[in-house]
Amino acid sequence: MPSAVPLGVLDLVPVPSGSGAPEALRNSIDLARRAEDAGYARYWFAEHHLNPGVAGTSPAVLLALTAGATSTIRLGSGAVQLGHRTALSTVEEFGLVDALHPGRLDLGLGRSAGGPPGPRTPPPAATPVVDGRAPNGLLVPPRFSFESLRGSPRIALQRRLLLLPHAEPQDYAEQIDEVLALLAGTYRSPDGVEAHAVPGEGAEVQVWILGSSGGQSAEVAGGRGLPFAANYHVSPGTVLEAVDGYRAFFRPSDVLDKPYVSVSADVVVAQDDDTARELAAGYGPWVRGIRTAEGAIPYPSPREARALVWTEEDQALVRDRLDTRFVGSPGRVADGLEQLREATGADELLITTITHDHAARVRSYELLAKEWQRG
Repeated sequence: MPSAVPLGVLDLVPVPSGSGAPEALRNSIDLARRAEDAGYARYWFAEHHLNPGVAGTSPAVLLALTAGATSTIRLGSGAVQLGHRTALSTVEEFGLVDALHPGRLDLGLGRSAGGPPGPRTPPPAATPVVDGRAPNGLLVPPRFSFESLRGSPRIALQRRLLLLPHAEPQDYAEQIDEVLALLAGTYRSPDGVEAHAVPGEGAEVQVWILGSSGGQSAEVAGGRGLPFAANYHVSPGTVLEAVDGYRAFFRPSDVLDKPYVSVSADVVVAQDDDTARELAAGYGPWVRGIRTAEGAIPYPSPREARALVWTEEDQALVRDRLDTRFVGSPGRVADGLEQLREATGADELLITTITHDHAARVRSYELLAKEWQRG
């Protein structure tokens, strides 16, 4: 097991049932401190909206709060949703945090939240999957289709609330180029007018691209020579396509001379397999809320999860996410993560752990870090 491969944390700031956003925020800041002590390399915050069970709505605000409570761990977004933002607002927000905490920020950028579809460059051929398995045995389930969510009134409402009236999202590749130019101080409008983001210009911020397939995100990341984070925890069926596409599109840059990949995974670790499975019981209902576009519910306790009505249709809706979690004892989970690392060639792994009990969540990360470092 390659202990030299860094582990990071991806935090959605989950809200446990029976509590609220204040407790969720305090839990996340505490977890960031504990992750720093345990040796995790990065601590990233996701961005989600209109989810009762998720308090992570603004990565930049969360980073500012967490930066003051930590000292060495890198902090970032996983990811800022550019579908309802401008390049300037994003650079200025991260520039503000970097001004007081220089050299610690990762600006992870994503296409989600209603952005227009990019040009369809066919992704390069991916590593073959036979009978749902990668060559090394990693489970790669069938691709989950999000088409049923595109016409959801909830998705339409989210887009309406996030975008100014009559505004249309900008092309993703153009936004990435604007972010890079504003950070570098080289931005020029089409008619040659300069713009300088202060704070932001010259910030010691590392730009990452996050993606779930071998499409535009992988092409943008590879073509601009940026590091890429692939989402096995969101779309396990397309993770090999994503990393293979990124590597095929990659061109060396001032940032990287070769591809650099992080891969995310859903994980719950406990002292034994049975305890870990019990702690992970609320995950299915929680994902069901996301995939029906109703939004993530407050994360249920194991008892509450067992009491919820659960149909075969529900099971089918979330099967790929349930089957591709890594749940169990430290050794079992570390072995599973090594299989994921091997199959994807990941340079880093990004761990998402959600449990109803905060102490159990902290303990999961600590147990995993100890086992990983032992390797």
